[in-house]
Amino acid sequence: MSTSEQHTFSSVLSVNPYKETYFKGVSSFLSEEKAPEYSKEQLVISYLNTKEFINAQIEISKNIPDEDLYDALSNKAYDELALDQAVEYKIQYVESFSSLDEENRHFHVFIVDPLDITNTFAPVVESVKYIDVIIPVPLLIKSLYVKEIVNNTGVHGYIYFQENDAFLTIYSEKEFIYTKSIKYSFVDMHERFCELYGERIDYDEFLKFFTQTNLKESESEYKTYIIKLYKELFANINDILTYTKRAFEIDKIDHIYIGSQIQTVTQLDEMIEAELNIQSSQFNFDYGFENNDTYVDQLHALMHLYSNLSQEDRYKCNFTEYKRPPRFIQRDSGRLITVIAASLALAFAYPITYWVLTYAQSLQKDLLQQKYNELHNTRVTREATIKNRLADKEKSLQLLTKEETEYNEKKNTLIKIHEVKVDYPMKAKLLATFTKEMSKFYVKATKTYYHEKDSKQILTIDLAAKTDRRITRLVEHLTKVYEGKYTFELEEILLNTDSKMYLSELKVKLP
Repeated sequence: MSTSEQHTFSSVLSVNPYKETYFKGVSSFLSEEKAPEYSKEQLVISYLNTKEFINAQIEISKNIPDEDLYDALSNKAYDELALDQAVEYKIQYVESFSSLDEENRHFHVFIVDPLDITNTFAPVVESVKYIDVIIPVPLLIKSLYVKEIVNNTGVHGYIYFQENDAFLTIYSEKEFIYTKSIKYSFVDMHERFCELYGERIDYDEFLKFFTQTNLKESESEYKTYIIKLYKELFANINDILTYTKRAFEIDKIDHIYIGSQIQTVTQLDEMIEAELNIQSSQFNFDYGFENNDTYVDQLHALMHLYSNLSQEDRYKCNFTEYKRPPRFIQRDSGRLITVIAASLALAFAYPITYWVLTYAQSLQKDLLQQKYNELHNTRVTREATIKNRLADKEKSLQLLTKEETEYNEKKNTLIKIHEVKVDYPMKAKLLATFTKEMSKFYVKATKTYYHEKDSKQILTIDLAAKTDRRITRLVEHLTKVYEGKYTFELEEILLNTDSKMYLSELKVKLP
């Protein structure tokens, strides 16, 4: 039996809104529901895939009171994540207590476009009418620790493949740390497999091979390409794990649990353990549920397990927009009918009618005054918050300016280093080549220098030889050998009467 804030339920209905599959749980027995219907006695729980929401970690000053926490997180999320101000996103959060920061509180924030929720759950609501819980899928894993199905501590990774999504979630010391959608759903893997194979095969054929073939024993022509696909997948997972360890200062990943929406023959845990050298197991836990010996999507089992948690053990992160109406007395219409009934009763007690009206006016005044005080306090708090945000923004802009200056300095330094490491060796190699050619004609280079003119690179070499014929033969040779590659210019050859040497200036235009 599961309990919500207002109702007690005798059964639980789990919903996969992306494949429209339903499992009903009564006591400890699970059974698939082909045509679910509304029942006020059952709790309905569903989830959001990782690609449906934005997940980020945001820190907030401990000085902000709890009643202003949502507004503060919302404002900071819009600023830091550059969210579209025209969209009123639904925002939920989970506080992280692992940080030792004495000045700030840290929160995992989940952000969803309300239109995505509407599009995803519209078919479900037509059948079951209300959805009590819609939770981000990585938070369902919390139930494994609360129920002590996973009772060892450390850092654990959970990898799960579905037809339309796949995700990697990290838990540390039994608390949520990080999650990311990876582009290896069954649909994505099928597309990538076809690219590797070089030919398009039917999706059902691919899925059949993926789930029913043991790669260790298979001799299929698909085997090589499936292995390549797995290696790409595991490399992508390794990159995410490397980022997570660096971002959250994690020494190592102690264990990985890997599984899929449909049962596979190939042991994925053995493959990833061999590839990443991390102890791994199947994402296939004993939840204590009974069924008709059919394979149950692990997410359905997790939803049923999560629904049995107490309110204190659940993460307070519910995106549902399809809540049940409150009890009659708590509805506006119920309150109105109650007031009307009371008024009619009082109408028969004429002597006290005016006293009741006076009392009602006084009560209304007190309520309005109380509401005014609350709004005034909220306004003052938000003004202070805005002022703090503007100050933070100014500091951030100054820091950005400083970082841009440092970046430009480093960029200029790297450009100079590149010129030294690339341009200079290239010019030296070119000069060595020309010197070798000159030695064939007994011509010496007395001076060289390099300059640029009209965006052209020019290498000038001062030549010296005992006869002018040697210089002209050298130039003829160079022009023939390097025709189309370099341009050579020789304006005049002069005789130095003191040294009896012929001198000339050879200009080489580089491409």
